[in-house]
Amino acid sequence: MSWGTELWDQFDNLEKHTQWGIDVLEKYIKFVKERTEIELSYAKQLRNLSKKYQPKKNSKEEEEYRYTSTRAFLATLNEMNDYAGQHEVISENMTSLITAELTRYVQELKQERKSHFHDGRKAQQHIETCWKQLEASKRRFERDCKEADRAQQYFEKMDADINVTKADVEKARQQAQLRHQMAEDSKAEYSSTLQKFNSEQHEHYYTHIPNIFQKIQEMEERRIVRIGESMKTFAEVDRQVIPIIGKCLDEITKAAESVDHKNDSQMVIEAFKSGFEPPGDVDFEDFTQPMKRTVSESSLSNSRGDGKSEPKFGSKSKGKLWPFIKKNKPPPPPPASASPSAVPNGPQSPKQQKEPLSHRFNEFMTSKPKIHCFRSLKRGLSLKLGAGPEDFSNLPPEQRRKKLQQKVDELNRDIQKEMDSRDALTKMKDVYIKNPQMGDAASVDHRLAELGQNIEKLRLEVQKFEGWLAEVEGRLPARSEQPRRQSGVYEAQNASGVNSCAQDRESSPDGSYTEEQSQETEMKVPATDFDDEFDDEEPLPTIGTCKALYTFEGQNEGTISVAEGEMLYVIEEDKGDGWTRIRRNEDEEGYVPTSYVEVYLDKNAKDVHKPLQKISE
Repeated sequence: MSWGTELWDQFDNLEKHTQWGIDVLEKYIKFVKERTEIELSYAKQLRNLSKKYQPKKNSKEEEEYRYTSTRAFLATLNEMNDYAGQHEVISENMTSLITAELTRYVQELKQERKSHFHDGRKAQQHIETCWKQLEASKRRFERDCKEADRAQQYFEKMDADINVTKADVEKARQQAQLRHQMAEDSKAEYSSTLQKFNSEQHEHYYTHIPNIFQKIQEMEERRIVRIGESMKTFAEVDRQVIPIIGKCLDEITKAAESVDHKNDSQMVIEAFKSGFEPPGDVDFEDFTQPMKRTVSESSLSNSRGDGKSEPKFGSKSKGKLWPFIKKNKPPPPPPASASPSAVPNGPQSPKQQKEPLSHRFNEFMTSKPKIHCFRSLKRGLSLKLGAGPEDFSNLPPEQRRKKLQQKVDELNRDIQKEMDSRDALTKMKDVYIKNPQMGDAASVDHRLAELGQNIEKLRLEVQKFEGWLAEVEGRLPARSEQPRRQSGVYEAQNASGVNSCAQDRESSPDGSYTEEQSQETEMKVPATDFDDEFDDEEPLPTIGTCKALYTFEGQNEGTISVAEGEMLYVIEEDKGDGWTRIRRNEDEEGYVPTSYVEVYLDKNAKDVHKPLQKISE
């Protein structure tokens, strides 16, 4: 099938059809261009989505991504970023392989189509010109024939008329002959023009037009093939990224399969485990019997009394919080509403009598244990301002151990970096020594000295934190400091000050344990006769016995470890701060939580064997 033979008379329709084909191609180019814009927009939105949910650096969110579920989510975000990259590849390939190529091809196609139809119009004009020449020759021949007939008729009329002269007849005859000759010439010209036209027409419809239409047909077929190939490329561009997209999806699936609920549960334990034991059972509180003042409260103060009134800050001491954490603190002991010391109009002990403020302040400032109180106040203020202690003593034991271990690892990494820098500078110095033209070896000495000092400082820091870490892990004994309480007289003098400081020391604003264990320099105060009074004092007398209800690990200053069921001696009862002072033998004594022991006082041994009631004020 050929357009030149089948469509020889459809020049105008072919012109319209080829223009429609170009319009279709341009429409497809526009479609692909919009598809690339959609791919770019989709990739941009995917990247923005992935960036939106990425954890922020140096934020709390970054710490949350240690769990397997959140790590899987982070892997999904990263894979979605790669997934977006593949859509950008689709857009780039479609733009370069389809849009750009077809746009250039359309321009070439328009030029080729214009050239072919220009040749077709030229051939059409040529055949029309030949036809006009044929028509003119034909009309001239027709006119000459008619004039020759009229001349012949006029001659015959003149020849038959007897009144016409011979000269007129001869003239008419000559005129008729001339007209006949002109008609013959026109006939010959018309015949020649007709033959020429038939030849041109045959060549036009069987040679020129078929050739032109054949070229137009080939051009149109190439356009159809080209748009088909572009559609195939359109699919291939997508198919090329399918393996990579599939790999991204496989990685997302792999990340999802790596989620381990057991591991996440264990990490929650490691993140929030305090290391404390759960509180024990709540003791029965018997309100049927009136609370009586215990013997030790008056005996301890009277045993040291020499007629001096004992100063104190404040009128009453507040009960101390349980020294571990708010969530796990044991139930508070029942209030001793019937205690004589709690009655407003009751008799006052010597420690409740007031002294002048200046005298009490001097006594407070010259007492060594008060130094720790000021430290606790300073530490409490720093905690409120957001700066925690250097040894992380405000954290529970398990969390403190983890923080100390992280600090040690961080310092070791810093040491390694400094050592690497020092090694590099040492090598550079050796090169300078061997090749002086490359540099001055003395120029790196200052930097090497700085690195050495930095390494030494970091090593000291590591030793300090390792000491705290060993202390937390139980590898080193706790540092012994001045006992928290020296005697009943000391306690009576400083009931309010020590109690408030102990409360600040042992219960931080967030309820965690904050025992001071830093290596800050001890404040030096002048020795006084008041301090020497306790250096040679007699051991406190036993006021009863107690039985350990739970095991208590006394790792802090002034405490003592006890085992469950162990029997010990009571030498000082609870003063309202939640601690009872006990003795195992003459050399071992210290404080234990009152809720951890069951106390039997000598005075009440006959009728009661119950836990000591805590005096709450």
